Amino acid sequence: MKVSFIGLGTMGYPMAGHVSKAGHAVVVYNRSTLKAQNWVAEYSGTYAESPALAAQDADIVLTCVGNDDDLRAVYLGTDGAFQNAKAGTLFIDHTTASAEVAEELHQIAQERGFFFMDAPVSGGQAGAVNGVLTVMIGGNQSDLDKAQSVLNCYSKATSLMGPVGNGQIAKMVNQILIGGVLSGLSEGIRFAQKANLDIATLVDTLKHGAAGSWQLENRGETMAKDEFDFGFAIEWMHKDLGLCLSQAKKMGVSLPLTQTVDQNYQDLMAEGRGRQDTSVLIKASDKKK
Repeated sequence: MKVSFIGLGTMGYPMAGHVSKAGHAVVVYNRSTLKAQNWVAEYSGTYAESPALAAQDADIVLTCVGNDDDLRAVYLGTDGAFQNAKAGTLFIDHTTASAEVAEELHQIAQERGFFFMDAPVSGGQAGAVNGVLTVMIGGNQSDLDKAQSVLNCYSKATSLMGPVGNGQIAKMVNQILIGGVLSGLSEGIRFAQKANLDIATLVDTLKHGAAGSWQLENRGETMAKDEFDFGFAIEWMHKDLGLCLSQAKKMGVSLPLTQTVDQNYQDLMAEGRGRQDTSVLIKASDKKK
């Protein structure tokens, strides 16, 4: 297929690389042209000077940018992807954004003869690099069937969650759960340290039981060592939790734990920790001892 990938950030760069290595004809666009040029030097493909040029001949256009405003710019701007695309083009957005913007872009896509799915991902940078992301999709089955071979290039699981917007709602649930797990893990690790338990042995034991989780297995020991300069930055998590809280308000749902976790992240960002991994939440726990 002719595939365009717009947004070569931490996630998009390796994701687009997997699509290229699978044999698809890939055109990339990135706000920084140098990064697009570096991608072309590393993989097989070409780069375009604008989202419109990237999308003009594509069968499928994939996007992975920062937030709602970035999405509107790359889709609806003067040089946006919707400007030159051919009728029938399938647009798939991997950005973690609001359900509202997904529904907005879907409506405009329909009016212009395009197809659109929201498809946020989970798995972090390591998942993108290793091609084992989990994709939560809002759209319809026929569009997913068309895109499946491309999505398989960088995912281990793809699930249709319902109509457009539901992919973003599912991703919000994902982030709510991560915040809750890290909150409990922070207290548990500090409790274990105070009791002089060996953290490596503890993690290796608990990961096989009911308390097991990806966060425990991959972050338990590093949290105990105060190592946080890697992984998913809390400034990104703060953005994501803001989406969760905003959606919850619209639905009339209370998220007290998520509110607390988000406030803790804001406090940590004020200390200059915005680029550290989400597991730095344990430092907020330290302050409350």
